[in-house]
Amino acid sequence: MIADKFNLKGKTALVTGSSQGIGKGIALALAEYGADIIIHYRGDKNDAEDVASQIENLGSKVWFVQSDLSEGGAVPNLVERLKQIVKSIDILVINASAQIPAVWEDISESEIDIQFNTNFKATFLLIQNLAPQMVANGWGRILTIGSVQQMKPHPNMLIYAATKSAVLNLVQNMAMQLADKGVTVNNLAPGVIATPRIEEDVPESEDRINERMGTPVGKIGNPEDCAGMALLLCSEAGNFITGQNIFVDGGMSL
Repeated sequence: MIADKFNLKGKTALVTGSSQGIGKGIALALAEYGADIIIHYRGDKNDAEDVASQIENLGSKVWFVQSDLSEGGAVPNLVERLKQIVKSIDILVINASAQIPAVWEDISESEIDIQFNTNFKATFLLIQNLAPQMVANGWGRILTIGSVQQMKPHPNMLIYAATKSAVLNLVQNMAMQLADKGVTVNNLAPGVIATPRIEEDVPESEDRINERMGTPVGKIGNPEDCAGMALLLCSEAGNFITGQNIFVDGGMSL
């Protein structure tokens, strides 16, 4: 039955940046279908504990780990701590990212480093460290969370958009190499989603640019809109989907 292919009982998922927003929505969806969840957060432990409580109410096991992925050595340190928690990671959802809006002339080197380290370098290192065990197990799911800005980069989020495009290239490269090993690698690219991030101040853009940034459906999305697609891609139902970039953006990428 198709429904059985969504069953994640016995699987363990690490969802980075899962104390709020899209990551939280995905973590809850995976837990609802039986996966045990490792919550990763950068700052607010209270938010992580709240998500953990919701996951426990769904009947799944849950752990949480703190790490600032922009810092040097963050991923090796995180991986060592994961080894103390679980035997292996079956599902890796790389959602945590850094977005620092700025006019391109004003972007500082430190702002470049924070976004590059968090969005691209940490993504590669997590895959490099965790995918080999998936290959050994003969089953694994890797899902990166990209952005509609891969297609329509915001003028005042230049570095963020560039790193998301780099991640997509990484996904396609890794998907090809892992395709015959039971491990899928995909990228889910959200549009404008109702998360705390959309409350951040962003410098104004020219009207001629703003006109191309609209969402055809006429509304913003919710984390649950991304969670359904993530569930498909992280389950057996998505076993024949790999190396893909799938927009969940209300048509913004058109």
